[in-house]
Amino acid sequence: MTVPLPPLPPAADDVYRPGGRSLIDLVAREHAALLGLAGQVTDPDLPAERRREVLDVLTAVVSRHLSAEEQYLLPAARAAVPAGAELVDREIEADAGLLTALRELSGPDDPALAEVADRVRRHVDRVAELVAPLREVATDAELIRLGNRWEIAEEAAPTRPHPGTPATPPWNKLVEPAVGVLDKVRDAVTGRRTQLSDLERPGKH
Repeated sequence: MTVPLPPLPPAADDVYRPGGRSLIDLVAREHAALLGLAGQVTDPDLPAERRREVLDVLTAVVSRHLSAEEQYLLPAARAAVPAGAELVDREIEADAGLLTALRELSGPDDPALAEVADRVRRHVDRVAELVAPLREVATDAELIRLGNRWEIAEEAAPTRPHPGTPATPPWNKLVEPAVGVLDKVRDAVTGRRTQLSDLERPGKH
């Protein structure tokens, strides 16, 4: 199996284990967060202003998540998992559909919000089909190295949906950080919430 990663640094033995979190753990944690946000944003009892805040965070989390996924998880699955190419191509298409649906929402009371939440849930189910076999064939070190790169990619990723940007390496690794810079400037100017922790801040009064 060949996972598309740069070579490891020299080690004294063959049991080198880099520091960091496994890609598997990161994906599981983020999928749990996405499911929680999808549930909140479609809660009919949630006040409109709070739904707007949750929608902003959901949009940002999805945008960062899919950016990192397309840079590292999907290429690794394509290279390492038998018959993975078809599943990866299907996921790239579905990712674009989810980003488009998010971008086209008119606000927190848009009836299409339920469909967006359903797309998020289907995303979690589909990616599980790629993660499970990847976990079987990749080493712990490879998964940690992928996890490290995932976290770096998310730090630089867009916080708004851009379905027209490249979805495969190497171009997405060049374009996504540049788009992410512009998004972060807009977020700073508008005070938009983009992190799960931002939902713990008091709202505007």
